[in-house]
Amino acid sequence: METEQLIQPVAASLNIEPSQVRNTLKLLEEGNTVPFIARYRKEMTKGLDEEQILFIQQQVQYLSNLEKRKEDVLRIIETQGKLTEDLRKQVLACAKLSQVDDIYRPYQQKRKTRATDAAAKGLTPLADWIASCPRSGDPTVQAEKYVNDQVPTIEEALQGAKDILAERISDEAKLRWKIKEQIERYGFILCKEKKKHADEKQVYKMYYDYKEKISTLANHRVMAIDRAEKEKVITVTLDYNQTFLINYAIRGITHERMTVCQKLIEEAAGDGLKRLAFPSVEREVRSELSEKAQAQSIEIFSMNVERLLLQPPLEGKMILGVDPAFRTGCKLAVIDSTGKMLKIDVFYPHPPVNKKAEAKAKLLSILKDYPIEVIAIGNGTASRETESFIADVIQKENLSVDYTLVSEAGASVYSASELARKEFPDLHVEQRSAVSIARRILDPLSELIKIDPKSIGVGQYQHDLPTKALNERLDFAILKSVNRVGVDVNTASSELLCHVSGLTKASANAIVAYRNEHGRFYNRRQLLEVPKLGVKSFQQAAGFLRIHDGEEPLDQTPIHPESYQAAHRLCQLLSIQQLGSDECREKLNQLNLEETAEQLNTDVYTLQDMIEAISQPLRDYREQFDGPMLRHDVLTLEDLHPGDELEGVVRNVVDFGAFVDIGLHEDGLVHISKMVQGRISHPSEVVSIGDILKVWVYGIDAERHRVQLTMIDPHR
Repeated sequence: METEQLIQPVAASLNIEPSQVRNTLKLLEEGNTVPFIARYRKEMTKGLDEEQILFIQQQVQYLSNLEKRKEDVLRIIETQGKLTEDLRKQVLACAKLSQVDDIYRPYQQKRKTRATDAAAKGLTPLADWIASCPRSGDPTVQAEKYVNDQVPTIEEALQGAKDILAERISDEAKLRWKIKEQIERYGFILCKEKKKHADEKQVYKMYYDYKEKISTLANHRVMAIDRAEKEKVITVTLDYNQTFLINYAIRGITHERMTVCQKLIEEAAGDGLKRLAFPSVEREVRSELSEKAQAQSIEIFSMNVERLLLQPPLEGKMILGVDPAFRTGCKLAVIDSTGKMLKIDVFYPHPPVNKKAEAKAKLLSILKDYPIEVIAIGNGTASRETESFIADVIQKENLSVDYTLVSEAGASVYSASELARKEFPDLHVEQRSAVSIARRILDPLSELIKIDPKSIGVGQYQHDLPTKALNERLDFAILKSVNRVGVDVNTASSELLCHVSGLTKASANAIVAYRNEHGRFYNRRQLLEVPKLGVKSFQQAAGFLRIHDGEEPLDQTPIHPESYQAAHRLCQLLSIQQLGSDECREKLNQLNLEETAEQLNTDVYTLQDMIEAISQPLRDYREQFDGPMLRHDVLTLEDLHPGDELEGVVRNVVDFGAFVDIGLHEDGLVHISKMVQGRISHPSEVVSIGDILKVWVYGIDAERHRVQLTMIDPHR
């Protein structure tokens, strides 16, 4: 099938015009990146975003693979001389690869089976006779004709014929689809606890004796059941009406006609389904449930990583980073507003050392020597004890400093990495962690980009997910985030630069090397002087690379150099002297878009982006999200009562709800049912990581240190 024929179904699935799909494919074939197309080719795609462009790319590839598979299957069946017009139509009508494989199943070269053994002994004609549903004759008399050295008895002849028939029935595509439909629509999943297992903490207690309809099984429960089964805690079976399906298979052969072979057909159908079809289709159903759940988990993980990367920076502040610990002490790192490390220290306020007075004196000394506005405390071991200690000092000394808890997931991985050793060769691993924790709130994107996103620890069951698919989706989330924010080419690390549209690790390293040798960049055109950065790479990257205080004011904006001529003409047209001024915004607001676009020989999409960039040249895409939640006092479980109103920050979003940091040792859970009045299909419709929420205490489990929260005001 030609690409043109693939366009219509993709357009229909996105509810867009075929021309949008066609133009997107053309742009991708020309070597343009997804971020570049989404930002700078809106006139061709009619404003498709990154996710839609990626979907088009992946879906066309899938449909192309599907058509190739259909061609291969038809060709193989034709060479066997078994291709009928009806069979051709069945194959061409398939919408999934699995459907094509089901139809191809009877024509595949079989490994050694009971049926192939029987066929090799010449019993296929006997199986054909039985399947023809004869009204007269004696099966034993027919079977006797096939008795020989290889088939010594009538019973073995009949059994061999039944084996052939059983495999033939189990390979029937339409029957397999019927079995699958019955399991998915009406079947149940059953979980039973094994007699011996290692689930001492009863993590999977819910599934020790569990039954649920497959059609209502939530993705996170599929993941939990899969993991419990993998860890040999439970056994899992599928429960559905097998008798109905066996009778359905029998009717498919006999068409309810009387036959002397009724018993043989019933035995063959029962054996074919129980021994072959049912286990095979059950595996397929379980596999598809797992794949669907994994895809959803990857999506959640990706979305959570994206929101973490897009947390607004705490610009212009000096920060004290604290990596808490008991025995080895809390590591301290002071960084300035550029992320430069100014001081490293350690104090021991906790057991077993218990040097609280000395720790307090050291903290006060640091706060006196440096104009620190925020203390960033890692949320790992000893974090709440450290938070209590710091909050107590702030209150008793009446200090004008706030603190915030920072996820330290992945900090130890980064601190032990070659990159961290290169950056801080003279520091210990824990000291590097303290610097990383401070930098995570100064500029989350620049710091978190250094860490393998799988180590960031957001999402659900990430360690059970297929690595390749997870990595590809996370790479895309990073690509999308970095390019939406843009990168300062004069300060960015090569780790950040390599995620810019059009750049690779080699070209990112080349930019840093050029910067180190020649000094800062003064305009975007200078990038063309960088070795390993060609014209195409420059085209794809330039708009996402920012130069502040350079020779060209437009270099600090997302406006692409290819549109500078139009942007300059627009500024001349409106006599704009300074980008971002009140006068500038007022003039731009009065424009007629269609007329101005025509006047500037550009399109409305590009003009709209141009107007936004000239109006707010320094606007940070991340400003629209909540920044870190700053506190100055601490909360304990004993302080809480049902109905209490609190403020918290979303730390993780999963299928069944969101975990919210309200200042306790453990995050509270807002269940999906407690987010809004009415039903929602997923928590991500309402909340994202980093959101600051107003919540109310719904339930307290003091024994398990758990707090249930609600976003629905209980007092209304």
